[in-house]
Amino acid sequence: MHTHDLISIASAIVPDRIATTFDGATRTYAELAERSNRLANALAGAGVVAGDRVAVVDVNRPEHLETYFAVARLDAVYVPLNFRDRAEELQFPLEHTTPKVVMAGSRYVSLLEELRSGALGANLLVATDGGAVPDGWTAYEALVDSGAREELRFPEGDPKNTAVLLFTAGTTGRPKAVMLSHTSFTLFMLANVEPPDPEVSEHTILSLPMHHIAGLQAALTSVYGGRSTVIQRQFEAGEWLSLVETHRVSRALVVPTMLKQVVDHADFGSRDLSSLGVITYGGASMPPTLIERAIGKLPGVQFINAFGQTETGSTIAMVPPEDHVLEGPPEVVEKRRRHLSSIGRPLPDVEVRVVDEEGAGVTSGITGEIVTRGARLMSGYWDQTDATQEAIRDGWLYTGDLGYVDEEGYIYLQGRAKDFIKRGGEMVAPEEVENVIHAYEGVAECAVIGLPDETWGEVVVAVVVPEQGATVTEDSVKEVCWEHLAGFKRPERVIVVDVLPRNALGKVLKRELRERYG
Repeated sequence: MHTHDLISIASAIVPDRIATTFDGATRTYAELAERSNRLANALAGAGVVAGDRVAVVDVNRPEHLETYFAVARLDAVYVPLNFRDRAEELQFPLEHTTPKVVMAGSRYVSLLEELRSGALGANLLVATDGGAVPDGWTAYEALVDSGAREELRFPEGDPKNTAVLLFTAGTTGRPKAVMLSHTSFTLFMLANVEPPDPEVSEHTILSLPMHHIAGLQAALTSVYGGRSTVIQRQFEAGEWLSLVETHRVSRALVVPTMLKQVVDHADFGSRDLSSLGVITYGGASMPPTLIERAIGKLPGVQFINAFGQTETGSTIAMVPPEDHVLEGPPEVVEKRRRHLSSIGRPLPDVEVRVVDEEGAGVTSGITGEIVTRGARLMSGYWDQTDATQEAIRDGWLYTGDLGYVDEEGYIYLQGRAKDFIKRGGEMVAPEEVENVIHAYEGVAECAVIGLPDETWGEVVVAVVVPEQGATVTEDSVKEVCWEHLAGFKRPERVIVVDVLPRNALGKVLKRELRERYG
């Protein structure tokens, strides 16, 4: 199945249903389909052919979806880039993917102008949001208006061809462009999402950036389901609460830092969030204390923990809603609490296992690297053969995540392979130490890293952010760790800071912490 089919199906079944709401303006599925077709014709007139790349640098906007489906109609490749990047950070992705078209919001046009003589060698430059259009750029609406209405375009390529290049979050080293096919997205939807129902209308909110797999997957899933998507430029907790209340949003996808800001917001108690039915979370480790607090504050909401990576295309493991129901006999509640600290069990259409350093499977309870295979995983990294061969071995994708599987088949993360701490021959899982510190009253966030040490090779260091108004000291954190952790796992240093460095999806940049404090 081709991702272009998503908009074809929705516009045929629910043409008059609102597809997107943004800044008070709405577009129906019929309008979304028609505009994307006109844009495809305009891009074809500008010379875009199958395999060409079209890059976009902008916050979430309806134009992202229109561009995605226009590019899909041409069998070209959609390349959303991080709008938070500086010019020098955008230079590599642009040089690496050589897009024929670059689209950008007005706030990013001047930034990209710095690259005009080098990396920005595109044939067509498009300003997307109606702002000032500098020399050499074309206004997005003018481009759409130039596209023929009567000529319908349909893709002719194989759904297994590359549809999207998504750059990895870059928590370690230079980012790589992940090649995902149309199949990477549609197989997940066919197995997990109901197609549009003319009698059932749902509203969902898009707050995660569309340059990330979670944001893009969420947007495309909404189209396949015929849902009405309320688009938020960038996440801000107060606005999120207002949008959910105003538009009666029933579904949301968040990362842990977003969920924390929502439940801690001053307006939380005064907003009517009764429309919320499902909250899916993932993208980073969820502290057990936070998810339990959210469950208590949002009764009636079904929570789902979805685990995946850019390289896996979408979710490969899930903690289902029933494990978030912390009611019943004590032994049942205790088991569910344990499950909440996992990433769940593999979805039916993928294989997931844990292997040792030689690639052999390990028994339950033994830590190793999590590997997976299936038809919807990435085909590789764009123009990086060595990196592809390192990641995909004998058909298995090596995720770089360490973990173990319990006897029920639930997978428990133990951290990234590159983040694991080796202290005096003992292996320390950062997440185990972080969970202990997170449970300490007064701690808002923490990250555990390993730093070089002449005696031990590496020592455990905890970087802690206190709750507002709380006092957290090195001695107090060490004391709680002394009570709950073996000696080799306890932090040798505790650094108290105001904020942790994170990427766009809330993942702590541990590489940056190691550079800063090591």
